[in-house]
Amino acid sequence: MFISRYFLCFLITFGLLGCEKSVETVSCLDDSLYGQMMVIQGGEFQFGESRYYPDEGPIQTTFVNDFKISITEVTNKEFAEFVEATGYVTDAERGLSKDEYPQIPKEFRVPGSMVFIAPEPNQSASPATWWRFVAGANWKNPYGPESSIVDMQNYPVVQISYDDAQAFANWKGHRLPTEKEWEYASRGGKIGATYSWGEQDPESGISKANTWQGMFPYENLNHDNYNYSSPVGCFPANGFGLFDTTGNVWEWTSTPYGPDRKRDYGSDGYDPQQPGVIVKTLKGGSFLCSDNYCQRYRPAARQAQDVTLATTHIGFRTVQDVE
Repeated sequence: MFISRYFLCFLITFGLLGCEKSVETVSCLDDSLYGQMMVIQGGEFQFGESRYYPDEGPIQTTFVNDFKISITEVTNKEFAEFVEATGYVTDAERGLSKDEYPQIPKEFRVPGSMVFIAPEPNQSASPATWWRFVAGANWKNPYGPESSIVDMQNYPVVQISYDDAQAFANWKGHRLPTEKEWEYASRGGKIGATYSWGEQDPESGISKANTWQGMFPYENLNHDNYNYSSPVGCFPANGFGLFDTTGNVWEWTSTPYGPDRKRDYGSDGYDPQQPGVIVKTLKGGSFLCSDNYCQRYRPAARQAQDVTLATTHIGFRTVQDVE
């Protein structure tokens, strides 16, 4: 997939690509906090929401057991350690086989993944235009072959499929969180609140998370100082001491997605917009969520995601059971 010279210059300008003049890796946390986990005391809570998107309801009073969860999203540095130790090759690096995915066009089975490219102000826009499959895009080169994570060791790893996230979690002796565990942890003890921090709008006052400010997808006012993802931990932690459960990048859960929580869609899940595709539930929203387009920067918000598809705005964190 062709990436214009203009787009590459744009990425370099905002620190998304490596360039000749190297800079120090940005860090927002004390070194001792990276890779750490927090024990979450389980309990009863209000799961879901009724004021926004239909798939968030109905509200249920439910219970989770005690568990441990990563205080940040898994970083590029952590994932690199996993790859070095195991030789693991991600789905985006391998591509898709014709035997397993005969219905997918050849040009989309080559190694690569999906990249967000903002449209020009005079262009019509839809997800089909601002998402492009870029050959050669993967976790090490998230925006294509010319991009790099050399100076982004503390950024969340992206371009990770569901199986990739599972493989990392297994290596650590962890697992991926269920949707209920993730939502409970994201709420930070504020049961029933709209946001992880309470009721104040995310754009009121000092930025509370890495989201899109302005008219998506044309204008990002950049009030939070990040046009794309940010290093983990650059925004205030929630009540449980967890960072970036709102915005930055979406996070995989192990829960199959279904648009109606009153029904059982089995282990494959179901998304009416992607019939026949295995889908899991994403949580947390990303740097692309805005007030005018994707109000999913809330604990109850959820999104269906094809388990084979990696993108520039999906990462993950892991959990452990408490003995």
